[in-house]
Amino acid sequence: MDVVMLSRLQFAATVFFHFIFVPLTLGLSILVAWMETRYVKTGNEAWLRHTRFWGKLFLINFTLGVVTGITLEFQFGTNWSRYSEYVGDIFGSLLAIEATVAFFLESTFLAVWVFGWKKLSKKAHMICIWLVTLGGNISALWIILANGFMQHPVGYTINEAAKRAELTSFFDVITNGFAWNMYCHTVFGSWVLGGFFVLGVSAWHILRKHQEDFFRMSFKMVAPWTLIMVLLLAISGDLNGKDVAVHQPAKLAAMEAHWDTARNVPFHLMVIPEEEAQANSVELFGIPGLLSWISFGSPDAEVKGLKDFQKEDRPPVAATFWTFRLMVGLGMLFLLLAFAAFWTRKNAIISPTLLTCLVWNIPLPYFALGLGWAVAEIGRQPWIVYGLMRTNEAVSPLAAETVSFSLIAFIILYTLLGVLDIFLLRKYAIKGPEQPIQEA
Repeated sequence: MDVVMLSRLQFAATVFFHFIFVPLTLGLSILVAWMETRYVKTGNEAWLRHTRFWGKLFLINFTLGVVTGITLEFQFGTNWSRYSEYVGDIFGSLLAIEATVAFFLESTFLAVWVFGWKKLSKKAHMICIWLVTLGGNISALWIILANGFMQHPVGYTINEAAKRAELTSFFDVITNGFAWNMYCHTVFGSWVLGGFFVLGVSAWHILRKHQEDFFRMSFKMVAPWTLIMVLLLAISGDLNGKDVAVHQPAKLAAMEAHWDTARNVPFHLMVIPEEEAQANSVELFGIPGLLSWISFGSPDAEVKGLKDFQKEDRPPVAATFWTFRLMVGLGMLFLLLAFAAFWTRKNAIISPTLLTCLVWNIPLPYFALGLGWAVAEIGRQPWIVYGLMRTNEAVSPLAAETVSFSLIAFIILYTLLGVLDIFLLRKYAIKGPEQPIQEA
C-alpha cells in the first residue's frame, strides 16, 4: 500500500480506538451527574451509591480515553502536514480552543470531583460533575466543528500567493449548520450508548438477582432516557441526511447506491450494488418517491445519481452503502430494545429474554457509532476537505515503510489499552457497588 492509504489506515485506527472511550465518557457523565443531583435533592443514600458505582466506571473509561486521545492530533503534523499547511489557519484554531478550554474544564473539575467528596458541600460537589459533563460535550463540539469544516467548508478564502486557505469569518465556521447537525447526531448517539450501557449492566445483575433492588433502580431511571435519546437520534439522523443531500450529493448517491439522476426516486429496502457495472444487481421492495422525499422533502424532487459525477470524484460505493445500511439497521434494533425496556421497566418480573438481549446489546452502540463515522469519512472521499482539497494532496512526504512501522505500533498499543478498558469495565461492572460510605 502507498503512503496515502497507510496514513489513512493509521488515522482511522487511532480515531476508532479513541472512539471506544469517547461516547461512554459523554453518555455516562450526564447520567452520573443526574444521579448525584437526585441524591442532593432527595438525600436518598441509594442515589449516592449509584453515583459512586457508575462514577467509578466513568473514571476508568475517561482515564484510558485520555491516553488514546493525546497522540491523535499530532498526526496532523506528522502524517498530514500538507493538509495542516493548507487549512491550518481554520482547523488549528478550533483544535486549540478544544484543548485549552474544553478539555481543561473537563479534566480540572473531574479531579475536584474525585478528591472532593469530603471536602466540598454536596451542592458544590454536584456542580463539579455537571461541569465535567459540560466540558466533555463542549470538547466534542469543537472537534466536530473542525470536522464539519472538512465536510462543508465555510468562512474561508484562498490565498493564491501563499497557496493556503485562510480564515475570513470565525462566526461562519462556528455556526456551520452541517457541523451542528453532525454534533447533535454524535452526542445523541453517545447518550444512547451511555443509556444502553447502564441498562445492559443492570440487566446482567437483575438476571442473576444480584443486588436486584439497586439495579432495578438504575433500570427504571435510565429506560425512559434511552428511549427519548433514540428518538432524538433518529430525528437528528434525518436532518443530517438532508444536509448531506444538499451539500454532498455524491455521498448521498453512494449511501443509497443511486446511479441515474431522476425525480420521484424510490427507496429500496433491498439493494446489492455492482460498482464496476455502475448498476444494482438486485433492487427489491421499492417505495416510490420515498428517497426523494427523505432527501428533499418532496416525492418529486430530483436526486443526482453517481453517473453524474466523474469516477475519480465518487466515494467507494459498496463501503459507503453497506456501512450506512448496517448503521440504520442497528438504529431500528435500538428503538425496539429501548421501547421494550421503557414499557417493562416497572414490571415485577422483567422478561429474561429482554434482559439477555440488553446484555448482548452493550457493544452494538459502539459499532453503530463507528459505522456512522465510517459513512461520514469514507463517503467524503476522495476529498479531505470536501470540494477543496483531495486526500492524496494532503499527506506528508513520508516513506511508506515509516508509516507502516508507526501503524503497527499504534495498533498494538491501542489494542492493549482497549483490552485493558474492557477488562476493567467488565471487572467492576460485575463486582457491583460498594456499600455506602457515610459523608463527614
